[in-house]
Amino acid sequence: MNLFIIFVLLSIVNVILNTFKTTITVKGGKLAAALINAVTFFVYTYVIIYTSCDLPMFLKASVTAIINFVGVYAVKWFEEKARKDKLWKVEATIPAKYTVAVDYDLQDVPHNYIEGIGKYTIFNFYCATQKESAKVKDIINQYGAKYFVSETKIL
Repeated sequence: MNLFIIFVLLSIVNVILNTFKTTITVKGGKLAAALINAVTFFVYTYVIIYTSCDLPMFLKASVTAIINFVGVYAVKWFEEKARKDKLWKVEATIPAKYTVAVDYDLQDVPHNYIEGIGKYTIFNFYCATQKESAKVKDIINQYGAKYFVSETKIL
């Protein structure tokens, strides 16, 4: 039983580290990426040894699959909750006949617009929260908007 518990705990640590490794490798600096990579492979070496232990293969495969599903889901959920809101600019081209309606429907989201661009109006929305972004997307889709989104970057 101790062998099984050690295998499960090592698998949990391995999955969490590998999920963070992916994020840090993409978004982090060189030092952070190198460090998480070294730690992950250190733990992975132990996981490999315990994968060849005397537990039934189906049990090891099942534990690995379940821990990967739950572990990745949990880490991604935590990242989502910890993510700070950023300022998003949504630039939308909306048929001119809907200008007043869109302006009214989204009056609580900071925006400006330019009328008279042919048969269209160009709206610029400045969304400070994920909730505002979702609201803008839902409403402008109702009016057949074409849009693109850009996020703030650290200079």
